[in-house]
Amino acid sequence: MFSNILVALDGSEVSLRALGEAVYQAKTGNAKLQAIYTAVPIVLDSLSMDPTYRMENTLEMERILEREGEVVLKNAKKYCAENGITLITHMKYGDAGREIMSLAEEEKIDLIVIGSHGKSDLDRLLIGSVSSFVVTHNKVTTMVVR
Repeated sequence: MFSNILVALDGSEVSLRALGEAVYQAKTGNAKLQAIYTAVPIVLDSLSMDPTYRMENTLEMERILEREGEVVLKNAKKYCAENGITLITHMKYGDAGREIMSLAEEEKIDLIVIGSHGKSDLDRLLIGSVSSFVVTHNKVTTMVVR
């Protein structure tokens, strides 16, 4: 049985299934449940070279990602409450895989639940690589939900 579970959320349908599985695991083992949403900073590589690009665009995108994360975590808390589970939420900024692993270590997580991919083709590529990174590089049992 697991006593401290972390679910990685991104708002996709797959991450909602991961949340459902995490809730099931938490209820089954009377475990503590935590959720992480990672807002990935906008990379300024070639954009910063474009004279028409404005820094405000990056700041606005980061605000949008933060608001999306707040909504995802709020909805997850509501879902958990409806299922008799208290959810502890974490909003992080940076590389999703590294943030998940860092929080898992910090919080002494013994199960990570993560979706296999995100909501768009780009998210599928990025989140798929996040789940792959987490499975490959961490020491914690990890469940990938499809």
